Amino acid sequence: MPLPTADTPLYNHPLPDIEQWLTQMGCEQDIEQLHCWRVAQKTWQAELYLEVEELIVTYLRAGDSGRDIQRAFKYSLSRQDVEDAIFSGP
Repeated sequence: MPLPTADTPLYNHPLPDIEQWLTQMGCEQDIEQLHCWRVAQKTWQAELYLEVEELIVTYLRAGDSGRDIQRAFKYSLSRQDVEDAIFSGP
């Protein structure tokens, strides 16, 4: 099933479409915490949380002194905007 267009806000994506998108982006769903997804790129790793009001991204050990960096993205943003922000890295 095709995803809505990339300029569509995430709140207009059914949950299965968001899950399909995350899978296509290389994320893996946690089998115990289904709202949690993980992704590993060459230079960074992150956990994504599908919360009620927003998608929260935690870049692991990406900040000063190895601290995590957390960012939140409202579902009112387009899928393309969220994709560009998350997958460009910390």
